[in-house]
Amino acid sequence: MSNADTKKRAANASAGGAVRGGVEPAGRAAPNQRSKPAAPAVRDRNADETMRRVADQLEEQIVLGLLHPRERLVEDDLCERFDLKRHVARQVLAEVERRGLVERRRHFGALVKSFTAREVTELYALRELLETDAANRIVFPVDAAKLDELERIQAEHDAYALAGDLRRVFRLNMAFHRAFFALAGNQVLVDAIHEYERRTHAIRSVSIVFPQYLEKARAEHHQMIDALRRGDRDRLIALCRAHLVPSRDAYLDAYHQRSVAAAAYGSPTSNGDIE
Repeated sequence: MSNADTKKRAANASAGGAVRGGVEPAGRAAPNQRSKPAAPAVRDRNADETMRRVADQLEEQIVLGLLHPRERLVEDDLCERFDLKRHVARQVLAEVERRGLVERRRHFGALVKSFTAREVTELYALRELLETDAANRIVFPVDAAKLDELERIQAEHDAYALAGDLRRVFRLNMAFHRAFFALAGNQVLVDAIHEYERRTHAIRSVSIVFPQYLEKARAEHHQMIDALRRGDRDRLIALCRAHLVPSRDAYLDAYHQRSVAAAAYGSPTSNGDIE
């Protein structure tokens, strides 16, 4: 046997012994060594908070009529207006779409939600069913502390209405409705009411900026509180039904006026939406 063969056998024996002795040669993982699991993805809480804050602002602008039905929301504009990163702007658009405030249309992108007359009628019919059912479920007498809380919210609503702060009026109106319908004692029903109330924000934008509609809503809130104190269920249900009418009818009136104008000029929109 040549010296070269002898050295080769010795090298192989040495390597085999190292493996049997528990030492792995470089480049091979030990059989009992397990790879560490990848660290779970951590959400950027600041990005989430920013997304919700901007979505809330867009929601307010839609309900106050600063953003109109069928108005486009463009990622680049959102990034510039709110100093957002592009992925956060996309999350904002997804969130306002989830809230039913925005719709995506092919070749147009994200637009403020618009409605046909039929859609408005059907949405408000559903809201009437949900809200009158909730009023019918309220157990009398109502707890005094809960009535006091409703009065506190409405007092703030009154103050900001008189000051002309429509943004705060909008938020306090939602707070009043949540507290009022919570008296039904059915959280699933309350959530459904809130969801469909939110879906009609763009519809309400036609009426909320007019003082006469705001004054009527304020008066009805006070009448609801009085009906709760008196335990007058029939009056309460009637008020809930009447409370929905002004915003619905204001949108439908604007819709029909626009349809007549469009027909006069021979240029109706593709679906009759208010622009």
